[in-house]
Amino acid sequence: MDISLKGKHAVICGSSQGIGLAAAKELALNGANCILIARNPELLAGVVKQLAKQGDQVHRWMAADFSDPAMVEKTIKSIVGKHTVEILINNTGGPKAAPILEAPTDLFEMTFRQHVICNQILARTVVPGMKEAGYGRIINIISTSVKTPLSGLGVSNTIRLAVAAWSKTLSNEIGRYNITVNNILPGLTETQRLEELVKHTAEISKNEAEVIEKQMKESIPMKRFGRPEEIAHVIAFLASPAASYVNGVNIAVDGGRTPAL
Repeated sequence: MDISLKGKHAVICGSSQGIGLAAAKELALNGANCILIARNPELLAGVVKQLAKQGDQVHRWMAADFSDPAMVEKTIKSIVGKHTVEILINNTGGPKAAPILEAPTDLFEMTFRQHVICNQILARTVVPGMKEAGYGRIINIISTSVKTPLSGLGVSNTIRLAVAAWSKTLSNEIGRYNITVNNILPGLTETQRLEELVKHTAEISKNEAEVIEKQMKESIPMKRFGRPEEIAHVIAFLASPAASYVNGVNIAVDGGRTPAL
């Protein structure tokens, strides 16, 4: 099975921590030249130093805030001006937890920009190069909420499903160019996002965080949280030549927690 990414350039968004960081490490191990994008320059500079390098592999970073689509557009145009990007990992942190009727309108608007609009800008910019190269992989890290809405995550449920619909539409339009577009749906994974969710749930339920964590683990058939590197392994497969006929799908990596097929 060919999973080598040698000679390919991968843009990994949200790669200063969590799943994005794990994805960058895994893609680097498989030979990709990684270009990291996130908000924090100091964290990015540190992450680049952690990435595996073999031969002529080169890793870079650029800071961009996904709440500013114009900044994201300027950043990705700068990248494609120097490199053909064969792999794009769309990965952006989710909004604060809250019941849907308690969420302010501007939170919907901001989250839509961060996820749907920025994804659109990134894809529109990198796809011409993918077409010319005859190889492209766009992988969106979203949520199992596209299959089953998650309690207390009204804005996230809404926007994640919009990303899934955007992704499926795009996959239908550009599959003929050997460009695949797929979604990974992480379950409860050991990241800062999960820590914040546990804390929020504990506060509103007036429980200890340890109690909430235990309850969450009990809801998972495997009885544990996922690890970022377990998500990264699936990302690397989808980015590779081995996944050449996987297109337009949602793949849950959640220990079996999602009740829907």
